[in-house]
Amino acid sequence: MLRKMEPPVQVTVTTIPSKSCCGVRAAPPLCINALATGRVATADDIVKSLHLRLFAAISLREKSSHRSVIRQGSFGWPLDMKTGGGSFLYHLEDNQVAVGFVVLLNYKNPYLYPFEEFQRFKTHPAIAPIFEGGKRLSYGARSITEGGYQSVPKLTFPGGALIGCSAGLVNVPRIKGSHNAVLSGMLAADKLAEAIASGRANDEVVEIENEWRDTAIGKDLKRVRNVKPLWSKLGTVLGVGLGGLDMWTNQLFGFSFFGTLKHGKTDAQSLEPAKLHKKIDCLKPDGVLTFDRLSSVFLSNTNHEEDQPVHLHVKDMDLQKRSEHDVYAGPSTRYCPAGVYEWVEKDGEEVYVINTQNCAHCKTCDIKDPNQNINWVPPQGAEGSVYQNM
Repeated sequence: MLRKMEPPVQVTVTTIPSKSCCGVRAAPPLCINALATGRVATADDIVKSLHLRLFAAISLREKSSHRSVIRQGSFGWPLDMKTGGGSFLYHLEDNQVAVGFVVLLNYKNPYLYPFEEFQRFKTHPAIAPIFEGGKRLSYGARSITEGGYQSVPKLTFPGGALIGCSAGLVNVPRIKGSHNAVLSGMLAADKLAEAIASGRANDEVVEIENEWRDTAIGKDLKRVRNVKPLWSKLGTVLGVGLGGLDMWTNQLFGFSFFGTLKHGKTDAQSLEPAKLHKKIDCLKPDGVLTFDRLSSVFLSNTNHEEDQPVHLHVKDMDLQKRSEHDVYAGPSTRYCPAGVYEWVEKDGEEVYVINTQNCAHCKTCDIKDPNQNINWVPPQGAEGSVYQNM
């Protein structure tokens, strides 16, 4: 005798990506959006930065330099005044610190080496004493969408919506995004609940897209919308100064002398040929305060099966040699924080080597390659970095 079965239940799946991502080309959530809506990315959609982070424990000898629950931030050095970026340093409990270095990915010099600038940053007289005698615990890297108000893509599509950092809701000058991530989650939950309660299914909850600009999220991002474009166009000194003035007028009077500025070129288009720039000397790792890239990648617990399908696709290898190598002097060997890309001489020719097993999935290559010739896709089995305390 057949057991009595419950009738089948229709299940509707709604996708709500919230984790930080890197734009229409690199990030699965925005790829979903682009495919579902047919929306083509514009320059203002593709503005990002690379965040390198180190988690460390301070030795007992250096406890005097540790100040629990203290947060420090900076911008500028060791980057030049035309290159955007900065740092953050959190003094945590249990005699530990988390330090991060940020480089805006619209930089021009192909010789810029973000990982090495991070090492140089740690040698500053105000920073070095914090780490002396300490021990590295973990290392990681990721790219963050930070175009702001004018760069937020269409948030809804049939079957889902974008929220949080995947939608680019980070407030860059105030270095925070968790508040808008929470608020966007609440907005999405409210609108989805209303849609379900009214009997809707399998459609697009456009109310999320139509209303977010009138919420606290939109007001928060609109006040700071010109800081990043001014920084990029005018450099650190003048750009940040005018950005602060613009934030002040927006906060107090609700208007901007600049209107709403655009970001201009994409991060990839911003890179200039190597002949226009000078090489940047790197520090030799001392194994105490400064370290090499591969030993840092080891601390990220990155793992990929050796025989898995390659998740980093170079569309035209000849173009990579003619342009990325010959014109731009191989910037992928420097902008990658995990040492994935190498130009190696073999039989008298330069060969492009891709060490996919090192990939930390920051997606910088997909963003910064001058020809948009590298495509990052999700690896099998959710493999990659396994961060501890990050």
